[in-house]
Amino acid sequence: MRPCSRVLQSLSHSSRRTSSRPTTTFIGLGRMGYEMAYNLFSKQIVDNPHSQFVVCDAIPDAAQSFRTSFLNKFPAANLAIVNSPADAAALGSQVIITMLPSSPQVQQVFSGAIIPFLQTSKLTAQNTLCIDSTTLDVNVARDVAVEVGKTGAKMVDAPVSGGVTGAKAATLSFLVGGTKESFTLSHPILSHMGSRIIHCGASGSGLSAKICNNVQLSHLLILGVQQIIVAEGMLLGQRLGLNPAILAAVINSSTGSCWSSSVNNPVPSALPDKSPPCEREYEGGFATTLMLKDMGLATSIAGSSGTPLPLGKVAEEIYADVVKKQPELARKDFSSVYKFLTTQIS
Repeated sequence: MRPCSRVLQSLSHSSRRTSSRPTTTFIGLGRMGYEMAYNLFSKQIVDNPHSQFVVCDAIPDAAQSFRTSFLNKFPAANLAIVNSPADAAALGSQVIITMLPSSPQVQQVFSGAIIPFLQTSKLTAQNTLCIDSTTLDVNVARDVAVEVGKTGAKMVDAPVSGGVTGAKAATLSFLVGGTKESFTLSHPILSHMGSRIIHCGASGSGLSAKICNNVQLSHLLILGVQQIIVAEGMLLGQRLGLNPAILAAVINSSTGSCWSSSVNNPVPSALPDKSPPCEREYEGGFATTLMLKDMGLATSIAGSSGTPLPLGKVAEEIYADVVKKQPELARKDFSSVYKFLTTQIS
């Protein structure tokens, strides 16, 4: 059951009245955000039992599931659920963290909710730190940071590296963009969720470091293309009568060996000694929508730099088809592209 308005009003009043009962709001409880928020809140409540928490997600059940799980471990925790970013902003939290799908959602949450509220209360804004860990367009991030700064609040972009596994283990790397002062304020908070906190420079620099770093960008690009090729090869082999486990063993012991085959093989029973997402109906892992977004970032940057990506563009189109034609696979691991390909058999 969602906390009543009286509870929220009490939380809002106490959070603005005294720093001894600090309030942290986390907006976006997807696979990454859920684990990040859980680690952050768990450590904050140990540091200060009077800490107060607010969560918000576009999917109400996600927020309720988070609250139930957290209260099972910390029964005395003061954790509220709000229905919208506007409700979350109105509570006047000292720290607001966002972990959203991409640029449109960040623009909507900040321009439509957080910034308008901060503009109404200069005192609240001066005591507010916004941390956005979304991977989004650098220019959008910079524009949002400028508008947040005009209210008197502070903001950093802090995209992450390390995946769901790193989020769960609190070993993420945060690539932070913002002023030195804002970075200093964000560091202890980010340290509760990650093991490496790197100040990359001014606003937008964290995103630039993640998106434009050759190793990271190449990894995303190669991985996205690679998973499709493995799916195609495994499908073809089975159509020719080969047992998937035998076929995978041959690939993984030859020049075709790669992570997408040896660890994230998309065919059930292909890896008898492992448990890739395909063994769980493609639950867990890296969502297809997120791979589509990252492939889009890669092809966009390639276009602006004049770099040809013929396979990358085709791969992006294939993931787009998966999401459009089989939306039930959108939140599944991106290896579910194999399942999509099986429906294209003539």
